[in-house]
Amino acid sequence: MSQRLTGQRVLITQADDYMGPATQTLFAEEGAVIIADTRDPTLPGACEALVEDAGQVDVFIANLASPNFSGIATHELADQDWQTTFDMMVHPLHRITRAILPQMIERGRGKIIVYGSATALKGLKTVAAYSAARAAQVGYVQSVGVEVAPHNIQVNLIAQNYVENPVYYPPELRAKESFQKSLQRQVPLGRLATAREDAQFALFLASDESNFFVGQAIPFTGGWVQR
Repeated sequence: MSQRLTGQRVLITQADDYMGPATQTLFAEEGAVIIADTRDPTLPGACEALVEDAGQVDVFIANLASPNFSGIATHELADQDWQTTFDMMVHPLHRITRAILPQMIERGRGKIIVYGSATALKGLKTVAAYSAARAAQVGYVQSVGVEVAPHNIQVNLIAQNYVENPVYYPPELRAKESFQKSLQRQVPLGRLATAREDAQFALFLASDESNFFVGQAIPFTGGWVQR
């Protein structure tokens, strides 16, 4: 059986966290050359340096996340908390994309996949900073997606929620009866997605099978969001 990413050089940010490990494993199985970057993308010059160090990048996986500061009323939301979400999820997305696009344009092909959040698509109380930053990612993907499509570069975003993750859904939380009941109530499918299921969606977007997808923010939520 042929591999879908044979020889493709895949850059993954924050590769040890969030969706990084599952993506590395699956993409390597599919023949990709993994460039697993673990540096802090908020540091001055870090985004540009990681692209320079990576060399050729055929697929960029923007695996960026931050604290969601949930439970803080908007009128009590501190400037620093607001700024942190943009510093960690929005500004690095632009800086890395800006640095990678010239080489993709020159080659006439490339893929950029953002692991985003469905909180950008559905209003939730007391997560204003996180939701706003995630919505900024969606707007960025939509704009850049149509801009670079003529160069045969596809930019898309997975708007996910309820995906297994040790940061957002640690084992002790998943074991609680109250969480299980909430899951049944909130998610029509009644369960969390596995990290591998999410990575398989990213694999599709990274492959040539998705070449007609441009600037999309696609829900991956087990029915929590429908679009």
